[in-house]
Amino acid sequence: MTSTSTPPTPVNDFSFDALTDLFQIAKPIIGTVHALPLPGAPRYRGESMAEIVARAVEDAQAYAGGGVDGLIVENAGDIPFRNPRHLGPDTVAGLTAVAMAVRGAVDVPIGIICVAHGVVESIAIAKAVDARFVRANQWVNAYVANEGFIEGSAAEALRFRSAIRGEDIRVFADVHVKHGSHAIVGDRSIAELTYDTEAFDADVLIATGTRTGDPTRLAEVHEIKDVASLRVLVGSGLDDSNASELLSLADGAIVGSAMKHEGVWWKPVDPVRVAAIMTAVERLR
Repeated sequence: MTSTSTPPTPVNDFSFDALTDLFQIAKPIIGTVHALPLPGAPRYRGESMAEIVARAVEDAQAYAGGGVDGLIVENAGDIPFRNPRHLGPDTVAGLTAVAMAVRGAVDVPIGIICVAHGVVESIAIAKAVDARFVRANQWVNAYVANEGFIEGSAAEALRFRSAIRGEDIRVFADVHVKHGSHAIVGDRSIAELTYDTEAFDADVLIATGTRTGDPTRLAEVHEIKDVASLRVLVGSGLDDSNASELLSLADGAIVGSAMKHEGVWWKPVDPVRVAAIMTAVERLR
């Protein structure tokens, strides 16, 4: 009997360029808004949400005023971070309030990352505030981090995104995530991890360093770019001194520490540092 079933949908439409669709510019630079500790976090000291929001908005406006092309909002002050299984309503509510204010204060695309590794929570927040993308630190496979055993989130996150009709929320996924041990997948190459990340329907790939602020290895960018069909961002450590080298290969970058006063991620955005990096980037566009 001849089958009349519909052929399976391809795993990804690699002809679609999510990065260009979002930012409409070559080599986009995405600034990181590191939120102060939110209610419920160990370092929270009773500040009002108005104070927390005001700091995030100030940073967002400093980034946008310096020519940054997009922003990603992160609950960076919530150290030590919970394992994603234990993320609670306090974190989601607080980060939603911050992201909503940032979204209303600037006219650039924004994204969400709910750490540690709350990809479903990030998608929920993105839907609520009309953010355009989320960052997923561990999209496929697994690793061991300070928060414990972290599994790939793609299967559940994509089902949740579909359920809330959030298919327009793009997934920026780390290929070889920082802040963790990769012994579990130590027998697999960066190329294989790249194939896996694309096969599980990420929209943009991220090459990153070993921890916040550390420069991304050029060799890692090479390894990913050599086999990738998707765009590749540098996810850590880009500054005005290495922008030319890293962006000769990468298609853009997420920047945080290098645009802060003294290069320290928890300090306010430094307009002078923003200008220096954006000037270096403009020469490459």
